[in-house]
Amino acid sequence: MMTQRYTSSQVAAHTSSDSCWIIYNNKVYNVSEFLADHPGGDDLILDYAGKDVTAVMKDVLEHEHSEAAYDILADYCIGTLDNTLTTTTTTTDTAYTTATAADTDKKSTLHRQRMQVLEELEESKTYGQADFHPKETDAATDMKTTQFLDLRRALIPQFFTTSFTKEFYLEQVHRPRYLPTPAIFFGHPLLEPLSKTVWYVVPLLWLPFAAYQFSKSLALTSGGFLSTFSFGLGVVIWTLLEYLLHRFLFHVDDYLPDHQIAFLLHFTLHGFHHYLPMDKLRLVMPPTLGVALAYPLISLGHFLFPPMMAHAVVAGGVVGYVMYDCTHYYLHHARVFEYHFKEMKKYHMAHHYKNYEDGYGITSKLWDVVFGTVLQYTGSTK
Repeated sequence: MMTQRYTSSQVAAHTSSDSCWIIYNNKVYNVSEFLADHPGGDDLILDYAGKDVTAVMKDVLEHEHSEAAYDILADYCIGTLDNTLTTTTTTTDTAYTTATAADTDKKSTLHRQRMQVLEELEESKTYGQADFHPKETDAATDMKTTQFLDLRRALIPQFFTTSFTKEFYLEQVHRPRYLPTPAIFFGHPLLEPLSKTVWYVVPLLWLPFAAYQFSKSLALTSGGFLSTFSFGLGVVIWTLLEYLLHRFLFHVDDYLPDHQIAFLLHFTLHGFHHYLPMDKLRLVMPPTLGVALAYPLISLGHFLFPPMMAHAVVAGGVVGYVMYDCTHYYLHHARVFEYHFKEMKKYHMAHHYKNYEDGYGITSKLWDVVFGTVLQYTGSTK
């Protein structure tokens, strides 16, 4: 298992024919022994010695490489890239200022690198089409070129036999792939069905529960006004929860521990959706996960509000959730209505294919506007 890590500056120090290192997809390769055997000559490799050749090797017009070339490259892998920055200074104030500037610069650099991965995709230019449909991913080629996850095998078990750096994992899991059939998630005959949910299960399961909660509220009040008001309040509260959960739980990216188990949990909760965003059977929340997330939220509602309001607030929140999940499926897999939904479809597709670090709203942009995370995008095909 590959665990050795290097920084860009360490790689940049190896630029001679005796010690020639390169970076490809956040992995480090010592290709010194391969220089003499390179069909294009050693000069071509030495021109990029100590540098990142990811973009160069993906340039099929100028530097097309066969699958055999990627197999050969894999033999020379010596570790992974880790650009963690450390800054030391002699005074506290200067150290704080320098560290803050370094952190800001690092975050900006990482953002550009992450978005550049998306810009390489054809879908980054076509996501705005009304009948948008991504290009099918060649699983074998994807595995050879990225060395991430093998789409031909069960995905979850692979996390126990692989070792990724945090940045490599985040770049790759947010680089969308597409399969015409549902991916293999667990690969276990009992667990696999639990990972799949058809969209109409959500309203069938949760709307009767919402109706029961609202009827409980009506039974505790002398009139319907308080129940109706509380129901509306519950819907509004859900829209805020929708934003907060998506931004701070599902996209905990930068605060994710640099550990394979953390990557596994992230992938299970939301990473998979960005990895395969058009998987029809994994676009709405499975009932088991839905209940697990709903229980503490419902309990909190009953703790914060008196019973006559709590039941209606919960009912409104549940209806808001149903609207959210069904809208999410609708945006991914329908030729949507012109009013509101056309813009939200483009907005959400841009979240997947242009910039996943903004644009957290699904049903509306309301809270993105409030919290300053509105996704700005231009140039998509209408």
